[in-house]
Amino acid sequence: MTCLFVVFLVFVVFTPCLSSRITTKKDCIFNVLDYGASGDGETDDTNAFKAAWDEACGATKNTPTLLIPIGKTFKLQPVHFKGPCKSQSVHVNLQGIIIAPRRDDDWKWSDNDRATWIRFYDINGLVISGGGVIDGKGDSWWSCKSNKKCPKPSALSINCCPDLKLMGLTSINSPRNHLSINQCNGSFISDLRISAPDDSPNTDGVDISESSHMVLQNSIIGTGDDCIAINSGSSFINITGVICGPGHGISIGSLGKNGSYATVEEVNVTNCTFVETTNGVRIKTWKGGSGYARKITFKDIILQHVQNPVIITQQYVDNHSFGSSSPKRNKTNYGSSSAVALSDITYKNVRGTSESEEAIQLICDKNVGCTNIVLEGINIKSSNGGKTHATCQNAHGTFSSCTPNVPCLD
Repeated sequence: MTCLFVVFLVFVVFTPCLSSRITTKKDCIFNVLDYGASGDGETDDTNAFKAAWDEACGATKNTPTLLIPIGKTFKLQPVHFKGPCKSQSVHVNLQGIIIAPRRDDDWKWSDNDRATWIRFYDINGLVISGGGVIDGKGDSWWSCKSNKKCPKPSALSINCCPDLKLMGLTSINSPRNHLSINQCNGSFISDLRISAPDDSPNTDGVDISESSHMVLQNSIIGTGDDCIAINSGSSFINITGVICGPGHGISIGSLGKNGSYATVEEVNVTNCTFVETTNGVRIKTWKGGSGYARKITFKDIILQHVQNPVIITQQYVDNHSFGSSSPKRNKTNYGSSSAVALSDITYKNVRGTSESEEAIQLICDKNVGCTNIVLEGINIKSSNGGKTHATCQNAHGTFSSCTPNVPCLD
C-alpha cells in the first residue's frame, strides 16, 4: 500500500498541463514546429502559429509556453494572438527569427485590419522573451505613401494586456511603428533592441498610449522617428537607461490632434543618452487641442550632437499641410485659442552638446502658456565651439545653474 501511495503522489505532481482540447504537452511547451511550421523563411507558417497559440492559450495548468525555436526563420502573414487565456499567465518564448512578407509579396490581411502585422490582445500576464528577432522588412514599404492602397502596418501591437512583461526582444526595419502598447497597465519592458535607418519614415521605436504604471529600461533604440512616444491616457511611466539614436528623441505627444482632449501625467525619464538625434527630450501638443500634460521629469540626460536638445512646442501645426518644408513650429494662429495645458515640468542635470545654437526652446501658447517649468543643473554647449542660447514664449518657471542662461523664462 505504501508503494502505491507514493506512485500516486508522483503522478499528481508531474501531470503535464492540459489544453482545452484534452491534449497533453510536456512541460506545457507548445512548439510551433509540432503544429506544422517549417521555419525555412519561405513557407507561410501563419496557420501553424495560430494552432499552437490556440492550444497554449487554452491550457489550464502551469504556465503554458508558445515556443518559437532558435535556428529557424518563420514567415508570417498578419496575425492576431487573442485571449482571454485560461491560465493566469502565458509565455511566448521567441528564440528564432520572425519575418514579414515584403510589400510586393501577397500580403493577406485578417479581419480588414491593416494597421498591424503581429498583434496580441486581451491577455493577462503575457510574457514575451527569449532573445529572438522580429524583422518587418520595412524597406519595401518606406517609399510608398500612407493611404488606403498602401497602409503601412506597425510590426508589433500589444493591446489590453495587463501585467505585461516584454524582455530581450529585437525588432528591425518595421514598416511603421516597431512596438505599440495600448491599454496595458503594470507593464515591465526591458532590454529591447530596436533598429531602422534614420531616413525610414514613421518608424517609431515604442509608442505608449492609454497605459499606466509602466517601466521601460535598459534598451537601445535607433529609428527614423521618435525613439519613444508617450501618448494620451498614459500615466506613471518610468523610462530609464535608454540609448536613443538615430531618431527624433523621446517625446511626450503629440497630444491634442484634431482638437482632441488629451492627458499625460507622472512621467519620469532618467539616465538616458541621445546620440545624434533630431530632438532630445520633447513635449509636443497640437494647436486647438485641450487637456493637460503635467508632472513630467527629465533627469540625468546625456546629449551627444543633438539638434534640438530641450524643446517644448505647445502650439504645433504640421506646416507640411500648407506646403512648407519645415514643420518646426507654428507661426500662425490657425483659428483656435485652445491648447493642451503644460505644467510641473522639470529638467535636471541635462548635459552635453547641441548641433544648433538654440539649445533650449520653450514655445508655449499665449493664452494657456506653460507653468512651473523648472530647469536645474543644465549644461548644454555647442558641438562646434560656438555659443548656445535659450528661446522662450509664454513660458513661466525658474532656472538655476544653467548653460545656456534662460532669462526668457519668466
